Amino acid sequence: MKKTTLFILIAALSWLSGCTSIGHQSGSLPNDAPLFKTISSLDQQVFDTFNHCEVSEQLQKHASYFSSDVEFYHDTGGVTWTRQEMLANTEKYVCGKFQRELIANSLEVFPIKGFGAIEQGTHRFCQLATHTCDGIANFIIIWRHQNDQWQITRVISYGHRPNN
Repeated sequence: MKKTTLFILIAALSWLSGCTSIGHQSGSLPNDAPLFKTISSLDQQVFDTFNHCEVSEQLQKHASYFSSDVEFYHDTGGVTWTRQEMLANTEKYVCGKFQRELIANSLEVFPIKGFGAIEQGTHRFCQLATHTCDGIANFIIIWRHQNDQWQITRVISYGHRPNN
């Protein structure tokens, strides 16, 4: 099952990687589409909690955006297979150390019929101690819409590079 999921994610990544960080490709929703607005709002909410995860209530709220069996693929950090493992890494390596900023006009949203949506974009991470934004990366988030609730089921964070 995990091999099939990985194959699907690699195929989606290959398909989606054809766009530039600020150029939109065919099939992505316009910024005024209701689904785009929903996913954009969710992105802002999940990363607001991420950016304040040194506060335990914010870390717990951050956790609520992810399914218990979330798979997180990170090109330099490896793979985590559960929410618990992902949150432990977030708490250890991120909370109180980094904040995430979405790169303007990089967000794209693609509907997944009968499931939810694919969110794609570019973001950078800024060190709180030095106020420098050294790293930039691409990301893909798979959102599931079920029982009137949105949850993240898969994340791919890739193309990590210096923010020049």
